[in-house]
Amino acid sequence: MSSQSWVTSLYKWMVKSEEKEEGEKRSVAKNFLRLISAQFLTNTGDAIVNPKVTLPWLLQSVGAPTFLVGWLVPIRESGSLLPQLFISSAMQRLTIRKWVWIAGSLIQALSLILMAVVASTLEGLTAGLLIVLLLALFSLARGLNSVATKDILGKTIPKSERGQVTGLSASAAGLVTIGIGVFMLLSYQLGWNNSSYFVWGLVMGGALWGIAALIFAGVNEPKSETQDSDFSVKDSLKQLSLLKTDKAFRHFVMTRAFFLGTALSAPYYVLLAEEHVGDSIWVLAIFMVISGLAGLLSGPFWGRFSDASSRKVLIWAAALGALTGALLFAIAKLQPQWLGSMWLLPVFYFLLTVFHQGIRVGRKTYLVDMAEGNKRTSYVAVGNTAIGLMLLLMSLLGVLSEVISLEALILVYAVITMVGVYMAIRLPDVSKN
Repeated sequence: MSSQSWVTSLYKWMVKSEEKEEGEKRSVAKNFLRLISAQFLTNTGDAIVNPKVTLPWLLQSVGAPTFLVGWLVPIRESGSLLPQLFISSAMQRLTIRKWVWIAGSLIQALSLILMAVVASTLEGLTAGLLIVLLLALFSLARGLNSVATKDILGKTIPKSERGQVTGLSASAAGLVTIGIGVFMLLSYQLGWNNSSYFVWGLVMGGALWGIAALIFAGVNEPKSETQDSDFSVKDSLKQLSLLKTDKAFRHFVMTRAFFLGTALSAPYYVLLAEEHVGDSIWVLAIFMVISGLAGLLSGPFWGRFSDASSRKVLIWAAALGALTGALLFAIAKLQPQWLGSMWLLPVFYFLLTVFHQGIRVGRKTYLVDMAEGNKRTSYVAVGNTAIGLMLLLMSLLGVLSEVISLEALILVYAVITMVGVYMAIRLPDVSKN
């Protein structure tokens, strides 16, 4: 069997798609597999550089002050979203945009390798500050990938298959997360307490991003229309006018903002488990395995569902995610002793992760399907910049944990998510050609 036949056969086996001409099918198949492979490698790296698990351990291992841990998640998440407005404006001057993704991947690889050097040669406050600064660089580079990915996905993959790219990548990421969770359990059982495997993990993560850049260079990307004017900060900020002038886009961004409730509530499920089950590392490892299992099993389903109707995915996944939080609150009030069982909180966390995965796949597919060309690029950048700001603002709700219970805070986030469900019902269906 020739290499072209092998690629096309694998593509047909993986993807549910509409019939195409043979030449077109081969071209799409090559791009599809390259995008899946590159995203799989970067998702693996993301699992290694987890701001909720591995990076706090890394800071602790180098003797960094505890206050630095509180900066990891905001820098990791918002750092990649806020600059996308300017990235988008600059990228619209380019006809071929895969090099933006490749540049972002290589910068992330360099950031991780430098982190490994810092962790192995320095300690204390100096090491901690440098690791946080390198995480900021890593996150900013991630913004390059985020904008470029959706633009290239829309240009190289047909509308009926884009959700499957995201879904299969999420499934592969779930498999990797399971492996990391199992490794954490083994390290706990074997008493591996030195930081050397964290350092080597960072080096491996850097290598994965480098390999992903090589694979992505082979994507066959058609040329894009370009903006004739020179790049300027003023012109970049003008894109924000989309939130005022484009009613459908504004409605989608507001809906997505309310869906942050599922993402922000997840850590409190883990905190409840630490409070009622135990704070040993094996408890956290179990949640890592569960998170990976949820992504592995649900990713392909949400991907195909999104290709049929990403709007319906958003409605169902968010509604069920909110219901999960509300039900957990009811159990905590009516049968609080159940929270101490080994199965209850992991099961609820599994369900929340499955539904949150649906929201992620659905909203990515919806955004790519909303528009074409440079308008899609602007949608991605403006939407992500707005969500970066909202993420910082909604994170402040965490201070409520000082005055209300964790389960009550989970209920607050569930109510916020339900507002998003109401708004999603009013979204137009953009999945059909």
